[in-house]
Amino acid sequence: IGKSIPEGMPFKIVTKTPPFKKDRIDKADAATLKASFRQSLKKLRKPAIYGLLVHHAADLLVHGGPYLWQAMEELKAAGLVAKIGVSVYSPQEIDELLERYLPDLIQLPLNVFDQRMIQGGHLRRLKALGIEIHSRSVFLQGLLLMPPEEIAPYFDTIKPVIMQYHSAMQNKRITPLTAALGFVYQQAEIDHIIVGVNNRLHLEEIIKVVGDIQTSGKLDFSNYAVHDESIINPALWRLH
Repeated sequence: IGKSIPEGMPFKIVTKTPPFKKDRIDKADAATLKASFRQSLKKLRKPAIYGLLVHHAADLLVHGGPYLWQAMEELKAAGLVAKIGVSVYSPQEIDELLERYLPDLIQLPLNVFDQRMIQGGHLRRLKALGIEIHSRSVFLQGLLLMPPEEIAPYFDTIKPVIMQYHSAMQNKRITPLTAALGFVYQQAEIDHIIVGVNNRLHLEEIIKVVGDIQTSGKLDFSNYAVHDESIINPALWRLH
């Protein structure tokens, strides 16, 4: 990335800490966090960047977790990063984190099938606290973009929901890409949406869809929320 971004290009770069995944965090881990961040700055060829997120939210919740947060606050105070925060996987993590910290920025999963952050009121709560919200997993690892006949048997338990969702798209005459991206885009609390692209054409297609969304009507897919974590958490798919 550092070699590819032209000088003066106003990208807002967000990076993450190493995942420590320990039962106890110590000062040495905080030093590792700082060293890793400074190495990222060096590779990016940037004197400072926009955001730094704790990769593994549980690292902040175990004994000694505040050492990591203090290290991030020191990086922010030094002008090396504008906003600090955390990447979360569940509403429960948000509840626990907000009891101890006030992040500037939170990255969270949100899509048509995974509406936990909406239904639990977490988007409203975060926004009321002035926290910037970045949404990821918009396409649910591509599941929301696949034709129903190509979806693996693992998802048979929600086949009726999938079929109803695709029927709704056909009625609205929109593509799976427009539906998936549009649903998240129209959540007022979301500040930025994270998407992955494989090539320039893919990026151009997404940009075009965003333009279409801005002129389309409200996409209400609230009826298609799935509450089975083995479906909405891709990390659990590997276990099966």
